[in-house]
Amino acid sequence: MLYHYLASDKDGKIIEAEIDADSVSQVLQYLSGKELRPVSVSPVGETKKGVRFLSAINLTDKVFITKYLSLMLQVGTDLLSAINILIADFEKPAVKNFLLEVRENLTKGQPFYEAFERYPKIFSTVFINLIKAAEASGNLQQTFEDLSTSLTREAELRSRIRGALIYPAIILTASLAIFIFLSTYAIPKIADVFSQSGISPPLFSRVVFAVGLFFNANIILIGIVFISVLSGAFFFFSRTTIGRRMGDRMFSHLPLIKGVYRDLAIQRFAYTLSSLIKAGLPIINAIKITADVVGFEEFKVSLLRIADEGLARGLTIGDAFRREMVFPRVVTNLVTISEKAGHLDSVLITLSDFYASRVDTEIKTLVAFLEPLLLLMMGGMVAVIALSIIVPIYQLTTQF
Repeated sequence: MLYHYLASDKDGKIIEAEIDADSVSQVLQYLSGKELRPVSVSPVGETKKGVRFLSAINLTDKVFITKYLSLMLQVGTDLLSAINILIADFEKPAVKNFLLEVRENLTKGQPFYEAFERYPKIFSTVFINLIKAAEASGNLQQTFEDLSTSLTREAELRSRIRGALIYPAIILTASLAIFIFLSTYAIPKIADVFSQSGISPPLFSRVVFAVGLFFNANIILIGIVFISVLSGAFFFFSRTTIGRRMGDRMFSHLPLIKGVYRDLAIQRFAYTLSSLIKAGLPIINAIKITADVVGFEEFKVSLLRIADEGLARGLTIGDAFRREMVFPRVVTNLVTISEKAGHLDSVLITLSDFYASRVDTEIKTLVAFLEPLLLLMMGGMVAVIALSIIVPIYQLTTQF
């Protein structure tokens, strides 16, 4: 049977060819012998996609794809030629493989957005619907430019959040490392010294020694339990509906985090809804899509109510938003005023920029509070262990 394969060599160069083989595994064995990394393997003439080795296309890849397509469409290049240029220029196998699928769709006369729709874990519902609307209206160039701007802002916001949390993460890791070292190495040795000398340390010191000896004796089991609980909690809160709702409820009520969490959701809501309205989607559909990606359960429920029980029954956008108390008054007022002025999309963009700056400031404030708190916790832990050692030694010396 004839198989078509796409593979990359050591230098990342894409090789595309056909081979006569009995099975897919035989093709993979052949590629391994040639030191080639498979990207896709499919029987020639089969309409369905073959075995895929598509690694995740990251945010940076999506920024470049949308930016390049916008620029090439702007100078008058047709879509198929633009895709061919990208295929020739991109060296990352995952991106090249995806672009080859896009080209195959276009040559078969299939809708452009369908290639993106096959990968919902990589391309969001908003991304797909924007391209779908732009393809229908013939405004792909502007939509790609808007998507590039949106993804760039998202990358910048993620970078700022990640950068702000680096130092607290280092302090927390250092504290954990110091605790593990003291409890598994230092404390057991000192406890042995006192036990062998027949000296009975004070109750405070005995408690600290007992905790250290317990961790030293069960460090592997404690590590396994800790990692298991952490992994289970991550899966529960990120992959299950009940877990996401509980996480939303928890984060939305934590004193130090609730403001950042809600403001980040408002920023996402404002920018997403603005982009969908600008692309020409009907307002009810736009609000429902926004509800799915806003990332905050209370906002999601309210937005679905606005669409189904407000706009669908003839209410204006402002009136529908005023019925929902979950949104801040400033958001409701701006939506109402901008609807009357006919500039809802541009006002939402301004609102998004305002909340993005606000989130940035709130995160810096939160980090400024957490840094000394974590340092105090680390210092307190070391001080407790040090006192548990110094106090009995001091009592011992005063006896002579």
